[in-house]
Amino acid sequence: MKPAAVLATLTFAALAASTVTEQQLREAQSDSATWLTYGKNYLGWRYSNLSEINTKTVSRVAPRWIHQTGVSGAHEVTPLVFGGRMFLTGPSNNAYALDLLTGKEIWRYHQAPPLGLNMCCGEQNRGFAALGDKLFKVNIEATLVALDARSGTVLWERQMADHKKGYTATGAPLVVKNKVIAGMAGAEFGTRGFIDAYDASTGERVWRFNTIAAKGEPGGETWAGDSWQHGGGSTWTTGTYDPELNLIYWGTANPGPGMDGDVRAGDNLYTNCLVALDADTGKLKWYFQFTPHDTHDWDAVEDPVLIDMVFQGRKIKAVVQANRNGFFYALDRTNGQFLYAFPYTKITWATGIDAKGRPIVVPGLDPSESGTKVCPGLGGGHHWYPTAYSPQTQLVYFNSIDGCELFYRNKQEFHEGQWYQASTEAAIPSEPPTGTVLAMDPANGKARWRFEMVSPSGVGMLSTAGGLVFTGDGQGYLMALDAKTGKPLWHFQTGGEIKAPPITYLLNGKQQIAIAAGTSIMTFALMP
Repeated sequence: MKPAAVLATLTFAALAASTVTEQQLREAQSDSATWLTYGKNYLGWRYSNLSEINTKTVSRVAPRWIHQTGVSGAHEVTPLVFGGRMFLTGPSNNAYALDLLTGKEIWRYHQAPPLGLNMCCGEQNRGFAALGDKLFKVNIEATLVALDARSGTVLWERQMADHKKGYTATGAPLVVKNKVIAGMAGAEFGTRGFIDAYDASTGERVWRFNTIAAKGEPGGETWAGDSWQHGGGSTWTTGTYDPELNLIYWGTANPGPGMDGDVRAGDNLYTNCLVALDADTGKLKWYFQFTPHDTHDWDAVEDPVLIDMVFQGRKIKAVVQANRNGFFYALDRTNGQFLYAFPYTKITWATGIDAKGRPIVVPGLDPSESGTKVCPGLGGGHHWYPTAYSPQTQLVYFNSIDGCELFYRNKQEFHEGQWYQASTEAAIPSEPPTGTVLAMDPANGKARWRFEMVSPSGVGMLSTAGGLVFTGDGQGYLMALDAKTGKPLWHFQTGGEIKAPPITYLLNGKQQIAIAAGTSIMTFALMP
């Protein structure tokens, strides 16, 4: 395997990077100075206890520094912050360490992607995981890489799957104990999805959970014939973890081919599911399927947020998800029991959800050669863009793209490593989609408030103890909303499209906000 190039301009700060311990990851929520994992804490809250920037002071927020990455493509990264540095990944197998005070580059990592790489949806990457003095990231050719946090030097690299067969990887890993948990992408190429765990020290694979049940396995009967062999079910975003239950929660994507369900009769397990896995063994503890036999590409990879709430008079350890199919779900995370599902956007494909959590499907809305109008469109509803939860308001915040699309279907033969979607979808010119930021009460699945966006937005959320929700839009505006009411309180034009979620941390006693915008990384703080 070809070694990666590391361009290092080491300073004294490069020799002083602190390490990240398992205890720090477990207690990440209480450390406001850092951002140690993709979702801020294991539960996926994306909530900070910082409150210096609040509803009264946010009007004084202004830029501190801007770092130009010099790399084109969508920047969807959640930065990690510790040891006086910011660690970021970028498109096309790039990564950086920046001085937290100045934004100056300390080191840069790059590995050229393979020529002729076949993949869906761009060469983006969503971030690092960290443990000890190591950083972990996936490369788009479906490898997992460990870097020295001090220098960016490659310590080990492991092949997860063969990219020539359509496997790729874009999501941020999750470190649990001494294991690096990573997913893959490529459902559109007839791959068989999986979730892997690797030893953080050696890079050796510890376990694999296949998201497509094979013939003879539990769930294998939900695939007609040998259709499971090309079943999709990729796992391209990051899951969450409950240390008390020792369970990892991970969403799975659409079956393959995405639009032609005739060749894969059945529910197609474990696609469009939330799976709960034993962190030590990878054994499936329970699953819940949101959209059985999906023909509209409604991945269930949206982040599963873990909260404790009172539901119908009982305190429940819950997991909630705003699913791409247009319903907001709550499950008991100890056993997968269905609690409720309510629509949060316009839905035409189902009239509701039955008592066991199965959708009541409207017949005749499968994709067709002439095009079938269905709401929501292929992208949702809510997509992969990270959700936030505030224990202060006890609300869940996420964005939604509201609208309908035409879904088409054509017959397609499977060819290894080639696109296997069996057609596509198209916008309806006379019905442009709109965008919304929602605040959902997870105790009852009802929207507390909605903020209408000027244009549909694919940006994640950040909530803070300052009573704020930060998000952005494709026009380049970073904005702050009142977490209780949704009232807009502040905005800033960054000059580049925002497709990444914001984070916050403490530097020299002052609260900072950071976000990727266009090809830049920008930080903000209060000005006098």
